[in-house]
Amino acid sequence: MSAIVIAINAAISVSAYLMTVRMIPRFRDMFVKARLYGKDLCKRDQPQVPESYGVLIGCVFLVSLFLFIPIPFTFDEAAAMDVETGGKPATFPHDKFVELIAALLSICCMIFLGFADDVLDLRWRHKLLLPTIATLPLLMVYYVNYNSTTIILPHFARAFFGKSVNIGIFYYVYMGMLAVFCTNAINILAGINGLEVGQSLIIAASILVFNITELCLGHQIESHKFSIYFVLPFLATSLALWKFNKYPSKVFVGDTFCYFAGMTFAVVGILGHFSKTLLLFFLPQIINFLYSTPQLFHFVPCPRHRLPKYDAKTDLLHISTTDFHPKELGTLGRVMVTVFRTLRLISWQEKSDGRVITNNFTLINFVLVVFGPVHERVVTQMLMGVQVMCTLVAFVIRYPLANYFYET
Repeated sequence: MSAIVIAINAAISVSAYLMTVRMIPRFRDMFVKARLYGKDLCKRDQPQVPESYGVLIGCVFLVSLFLFIPIPFTFDEAAAMDVETGGKPATFPHDKFVELIAALLSICCMIFLGFADDVLDLRWRHKLLLPTIATLPLLMVYYVNYNSTTIILPHFARAFFGKSVNIGIFYYVYMGMLAVFCTNAINILAGINGLEVGQSLIIAASILVFNITELCLGHQIESHKFSIYFVLPFLATSLALWKFNKYPSKVFVGDTFCYFAGMTFAVVGILGHFSKTLLLFFLPQIINFLYSTPQLFHFVPCPRHRLPKYDAKTDLLHISTTDFHPKELGTLGRVMVTVFRTLRLISWQEKSDGRVITNNFTLINFVLVVFGPVHERVVTQMLMGVQVMCTLVAFVIRYPLANYFYET
């Protein structure tokens, strides 16, 4: 029965892909008329491109899963029927049903909040607070259905703390922070054609491969089936969006897609019980966050936009920069800059007046620091290559290496 349910989900996902491919160009004029468009600053003619298309993709995704809601429960009911009498099962799996509804509610909230951000240009404190609020339905369902806050410790720590530790409410804090990180991590590593959707596709594909592997091994079957139900429609709708968002972009995704994608990943990671593995698939985003920390927390001056600079003469991207005087930095800021400079992670140019010019601290700019001016398409391909390589590293950590620290 499980194979049939997943096959139906896959069929709905294919339909969602075809529908999205047809809808995207048809909604172009509507978005432009509503003034939801922006200039592509990395092109010579800086064309107007409709943006905030994440809301359209999110709606198709939600409709797909709304249509899918009855399927798993219908087949579960059929499988549980008494063969001789034809009687229905005595109980309905309310726990699974509530999980599905709460997951959709959290994703729906983030699509709404992401679109509000695109339209209203919310401040960063709102971008941290709102995902936390949107995660509450998810955490409540986890509390009611599982309330497991025990973490298994690796072998080397068991002599000191035992096999496991119950961290109580801190586990819910961790899950809330995971949702905030996922929704903002993709948004931080963004700004060039195809990057947001491309990295999301690779992460989603990684999760799907992991789910299938775990199903084949017979581990937590119901949890990984639940994850697949969400990942397949996400892959389908995002693939359709990528067709129009890749270089040269015909549409922009907006913050809506980043929030939608991040919350979808958080939902499957939390309710699928593989949140630590999920973080392994976010390795480039974690690296980008750590690299961006000095500017994100204003230890180093941070301009509003940190996108690479476009040279119309050569059609190449160059690093974007920020300038400051070392004396303007606090103690922690000076330490961070010194470490980054020593490790050659940033460019460094001193002016005659003592001020310093350095690149903005993003992974995109770091690629340009290492390889020099590069075409926008090539930068995206490089970063997608990094994402794939990190996924391979994640699988090595999750399977061969993990066996040395935990029971297989």
